[in-house]
Amino acid sequence: MDKKPINKRLTGCSAIVLGGIKGIGRAIAVDLLNQGCSVAVTYFDWLEELDNLKESLEKTAGKYSIHNINLRETEKIPQFINEVTASHKKIDILINNIERGGMPVVHGKYNSRQWDLEQETTLRAKHFIFESIYPQIKQSKNGCIINFSSIASITGRTGPAGLIFNDGYCAASRAVSLFTETWARLMSPNVRVNEIMLGFMETRHASKTRGWGLLSKQQQDAIINHTLCKREGKISDIIKAVNFLIHDAPYMTGATLRLDGGYVLGCEEIPPMPEGVE
Repeated sequence: MDKKPINKRLTGCSAIVLGGIKGIGRAIAVDLLNQGCSVAVTYFDWLEELDNLKESLEKTAGKYSIHNINLRETEKIPQFINEVTASHKKIDILINNIERGGMPVVHGKYNSRQWDLEQETTLRAKHFIFESIYPQIKQSKNGCIINFSSIASITGRTGPAGLIFNDGYCAASRAVSLFTETWARLMSPNVRVNEIMLGFMETRHASKTRGWGLLSKQQQDAIINHTLCKREGKISDIIKAVNFLIHDAPYMTGATLRLDGGYVLGCEEIPPMPEGVE
C-alpha cells in the first residue's frame, strides 16, 4: 500500500531541518514529511542515532534527503544549500535547530575551546546558513524561518537553571533573538521569521539528557517546581508551536514565542490584596 501524508497542508513545500538526527529536529522533520512537505535533514554527530533517523523518515510518505555536514565548517554551507535546492527545487521553510547547550554540571567551567565550540555551533552556524539560504527562500511566496533559542538568554546562569545553562550558551542564545529581528526585516513581506525560545524540554536540558541525570533529585525538583506548569516540556509541545508558526500565525514575524511552561515567571507567589489605609 502506498504511503500517504497524514494531511496535505504542506504539499508542494520544501524545508530544511537542521540538527535532525534525533530529538526535536527528527520529530519536526517527520511531522513536516507527514504533511506532504519535501524535507532535507542534516546531521553531524550522534551517529548511533542514524539508523533510527532513517527508519523514522522511511515510515513517512514525503520526499526527503539526509545530509552529513559539520555546520561549523562554514565554507561547506553554500554547497550544501545548492545540493538541497537542486534536489528539492526550492526552499520554503527553514527550521534553524542547531546548538550546543553547554551544561556546567557536565562540562564545568568552559575553557577557550569549549567556548569557541559553543559560539560556532549555537550562533555562527545559524548566521551562515541564513546567508546561504537567503536568495532561495526569498523567492518563496509564503516562506517561514523558525529559529530555536533558549530561556537561558533571559535567566542567565542563575537559580536552579544555573547548573544547566552555561554563560557562553546564555550569551549565544540572547544573540539569536537579534538575528530573528534582523532577518524578519530583511525577509519581509514574503518570508516570516520567528523564534521559539525553549525552556526545559525533555530532550533539551531535561530528563532525556546527560546533564539531567547528573543532577540530584533535589536539584531536578527545584527546576520543575520553578516551572509554573510543574513539568518539563514535551516534543509534542514543540511540534504544536512549530505548526502554529507555519500555519496559524500569518501576521506574526520578528516575534519570539517563549515555550517554557512558565519557568521565566518562576514560583513567586502573589500575596492577597491588602486592605489598604482608606
